[in-house]
Amino acid sequence: MTVAVVLFTSDLRIHDHPPLHAALAAADEVVPLFVLDDAVEAAGFGAPNRRAFLADCLRDLDAGLRERGGRLVVREGDVVAETGRIVAETGATTLHMAAGVSSFAQRREERLREALGSTGCRLSVHDAVITAVAPGVVVPSGADRDHFAVFTPYFRRWSEEGLRRPFHAPRTVRVPEGPASAGLPARDGVRGISPGLAEGGETEGRRLFTAWHRNGLASYEELHDDLAGDATSRLSPHLHFGTLSPAEVVHRARDAGGPGAEAFVRQVCWRDFHHQVLAARPGAAHSDYRSRQDRWRTGRKAEEETAAWKEGRTGYPVVDAAMRQLLHEGWMHNRGRLLAASFLAKTLYVDWRAGARHFLDLLVDGDVANNQLNWQWVAGTGTDSRPNRVLNPVTQAKRYDPDGTYVRRWVPELSGIAGAAVHEPWKLSGEERARYDYPEPLVGLAEGLSRFKEARGLD
Repeated sequence: MTVAVVLFTSDLRIHDHPPLHAALAAADEVVPLFVLDDAVEAAGFGAPNRRAFLADCLRDLDAGLRERGGRLVVREGDVVAETGRIVAETGATTLHMAAGVSSFAQRREERLREALGSTGCRLSVHDAVITAVAPGVVVPSGADRDHFAVFTPYFRRWSEEGLRRPFHAPRTVRVPEGPASAGLPARDGVRGISPGLAEGGETEGRRLFTAWHRNGLASYEELHDDLAGDATSRLSPHLHFGTLSPAEVVHRARDAGGPGAEAFVRQVCWRDFHHQVLAARPGAAHSDYRSRQDRWRTGRKAEEETAAWKEGRTGYPVVDAAMRQLLHEGWMHNRGRLLAASFLAKTLYVDWRAGARHFLDLLVDGDVANNQLNWQWVAGTGTDSRPNRVLNPVTQAKRYDPDGTYVRRWVPELSGIAGAAVHEPWKLSGEERARYDYPEPLVGLAEGLSRFKEARGLD
């Protein structure tokens, strides 16, 4: 009997899973393995919201495997050591896994390859599992350019690239009896999760995508920036944990066709774009991709303002609404993310890394590639071709929340202010303002813009 191991990482699904498909095709028995890696906690990436969502995903993955005669083997500890033990226990000849892009994922692959080198077990790493198009497949012309630094030309080339056809879920998964498994983690064992955190798992991800594909995809181009309408797909946590296949969702969107589908596919491409940037420049997870020689504000006042930003007490209602949504749901509307990030990095002129770290502490879809590089895009140290753009929170609020519904939903102390006036409570009369327990703005927008321009040497 030949045995293969499939090491699950950020690909917690059964449908369209190339490593699992390859293992089942080549071996008599397969060990589906997930290691609760100590290094994730040690590196500070074990945020409660993601740990709870992960618990949902693992339980659902185990249930899906059991429906097919298999089971998920869970181990705890160092991923390389635990994988090596499984290989030794089963006599596995091949280990299949998805390729990752972060420096953490690259080191993990290197360590696994080194550890397995003397065991006779071959490491097979599969591309286009976590992304629709693998990093490095689409590159600019010229031998010295290993990735695209601008999105639009990348999108054109990416759109021309043929995607592999998705694999069906296997009918049967035969798992050897021997390997013992640790208990599956449970959501209720995680403390400090956001009260409105969404449910995880492939079953929920596929249900959510099917419903949105039917009822939301067609209007996505028109409504995805509408803060109050909440018309985004909310699929980002499932793409992050791999309970949905990026290749499959692109195929299904393209099959539907129309402007909404095209706009959605463009967003999936943005995700791939950031992954290919990080794969080529792993240091961008913590260092400026393009330094602007920023002299970020530090000191007690900057720390106090950052704390107010985290709590949703900046005095700018749309920014506060977005930050409170993050606290409550562990997720934030895409337009809200842009406004909250711009306010911290451009108006308060606080280092983007402080904001990125806070987002990673709470976001259920907290992905190093997308989180860090989106933050850098907004801060002007990343791939944005207009690095000095500043998003005015009042103008943006009136455009994307014209009736103030989003703000009143998340900033209930302002619920008595009707219409668009809720975006500028400082314009109320003194007597009216006294009725609302809401802070004064941390800084005037003109002052913040002047500070930013002066620091960057702009006219």
